[in-house]
Amino acid sequence: MTATEVNGFRVRFEPAAGGTVADRPTLLLLHGTGGNEDDLIPLGRALLPDANLLSPRGKVLENGMPRFFRRLAEGVFDLDDLRFRTNELANFLAAAPSAWGIDPAQIIAVGFSNGANIAASLLLLRPETLAGAILLRAMVPLEPELPPDLRGKPILMAEGRFDPIVPEENAERLAVIFRSAGADVTLRWRDAGHNLTQDDVDDAREWLARPGG
Repeated sequence: MTATEVNGFRVRFEPAAGGTVADRPTLLLLHGTGGNEDDLIPLGRALLPDANLLSPRGKVLENGMPRFFRRLAEGVFDLDDLRFRTNELANFLAAAPSAWGIDPAQIIAVGFSNGANIAASLLLLRPETLAGAILLRAMVPLEPELPPDLRGKPILMAEGRFDPIVPEENAERLAVIFRSAGADVTLRWRDAGHNLTQDDVDDAREWLARPGG
């Protein structure tokens, strides 16, 4: 399906094959720096073949490369912009049911790198927008002034022990923040760097297939 524009986001939506869109979960696919709305479509299909796929392109450009929010340096985020962009993405998700007929209670984020970080920020600032999340190489985006209510929300964090971008202690801190808010967190470490591996894909597929995943 070709891309369209909704609430200022260039977005690609692919309905699940067969059945009714509203009856199926929707994977919110959030690309990494330099990606676009097409990048994670194959991953989404591999993870959950019977899901709707909703894939927006980040609006921020860094040296011509799309991102979901600005950063000041590697691993140093513009927190004002992060908050603004998080709410902007949450408002986009609020419009998604009208645009495509999806069930807002069945939206699961699948984010890689910068996309994982904006998904983590959604969970911390606008937790009502997501039923759960797969965070691939995520780090702490921010620490909210008020802890969110994430009771019962399933979150998979897939991290690389040799990741030069995400320090191990930072990923562990994010897991602590989520657990303190009541989330059901699975933190999976692999002997990998920042790039995704087949093990990450297999872990995510198995996690989605579990009861409550």
